[in-house]
Amino acid sequence: MSRGAMPPPSIPPYAAFQHRDFRFYQSARFLATIGMQMVSVAVGWQVYAITGRALDLGYVGLAQFAPAFVLSLVTGSAADRFDRRRLIITCYLAIACCYALLFAHTHAPVGGVQGIYAVLVLLGIAEAFTGPAASAFMPSLVPVEHFTNAVAWSSTTWQTATIVGPAAGGVVYAVAMSLRGSRVDDGSAADAVYAASAACLLAATFLLGFVKARSVRRQTEGTALQRLGAGVRYVFGKKIVLGAISLDLFAVLLGGAVALLPIYARDVLHTGPWGLGLLRSAPAIGAAAMAFWIAHHPLRRRSGATMLACVAVFGVTTIVFGLSTSFFLSLAALIVGGAADMVSVVVRQTLVQLSTPDAMRGRVSAVNLVFIGASNELGEFESGVTAQLFGSAVTAVIVGGVGTLVVVALWTLLFPALRDVDRLEDVATREENPA
Repeated sequence: MSRGAMPPPSIPPYAAFQHRDFRFYQSARFLATIGMQMVSVAVGWQVYAITGRALDLGYVGLAQFAPAFVLSLVTGSAADRFDRRRLIITCYLAIACCYALLFAHTHAPVGGVQGIYAVLVLLGIAEAFTGPAASAFMPSLVPVEHFTNAVAWSSTTWQTATIVGPAAGGVVYAVAMSLRGSRVDDGSAADAVYAASAACLLAATFLLGFVKARSVRRQTEGTALQRLGAGVRYVFGKKIVLGAISLDLFAVLLGGAVALLPIYARDVLHTGPWGLGLLRSAPAIGAAAMAFWIAHHPLRRRSGATMLACVAVFGVTTIVFGLSTSFFLSLAALIVGGAADMVSVVVRQTLVQLSTPDAMRGRVSAVNLVFIGASNELGEFESGVTAQLFGSAVTAVIVGGVGTLVVVALWTLLFPALRDVDRLEDVATREENPA
């Protein structure tokens, strides 16, 4: 924006909800996320109940990340070549089937964790196709001027579901144990969670049937290999975008403690499945509150510096959580960390989506989601491995928090353009219309 230009018109706080398709899509996504988050609690608790090993919790994240990494370019191309709404519906039905398989495995004569890992790989494949299609789908639901507002509210919806889902999963698990009179937790109560989660995905699929996004031009130029590589070249050619998503990758990869929450719940904080559910919900509480705040008070200036500072806060809260032996202090640390991380999410999503042509949003989203998946699922594997090597979950979490602070310092030096980002709208305009 030039010095003499008028400031952009003010966007109403609830602008995105003026659009019918956005409302239906967010309702479907809310239910689907609740189901997915319930399963994340049940799987973690069930695996740890069966094996009692931190490394096995790490394998849970690895089983889900590996398909997304291997299939990232294929899934992104699919999101650009096929109808995204139908692709999401198909994936939701596949995820519901995976939950049914987890239910069946819980009742199989021969248990163990190998069958769980096998289903998680299938689940990872379905989620690998869902992510790029869903990310690329949302810009077609609202006009460009309302997209930043839609990102904030979409994040609020997702984080609210991430609050409700783990807590609901923990409660359902605990109630199932109580109703069966189980004195020994062998992980079998997870079946109730899997059944409830499958119902959530089916309801989400039904709601998606009411969504009608505007048509967009599909990418068909070039060979398949050229189309697949376009997303990678685009991301690595945009230094601000590369800096934003790689910062999230390494900061959360090192600072994530989610995989070790079952250990903290049982062995450090001495709580049960309900406590694990609350711990899993805590980051989302902070993130949802921050997303709600940003929807009403958008980032106006110094967006890059603010993002870097918030990632540093995320690292500090990770260290506090690692040192804490108080359940309520641990909850507070996770809540503050989730709020700080949400700033990075809003900045990153706005940069990536608005600076990318619609015809290749699926592929660019796939690359972005590989970074996100690496920071989350691969981060869970990293946490499990380091906890096993150090012989202590506490040490692994503290070292990861320190690593996050080191990453922030390095990225401040390596990506000065990211550090100096002022208005997000100006960056998006520059990326869309390069000089």
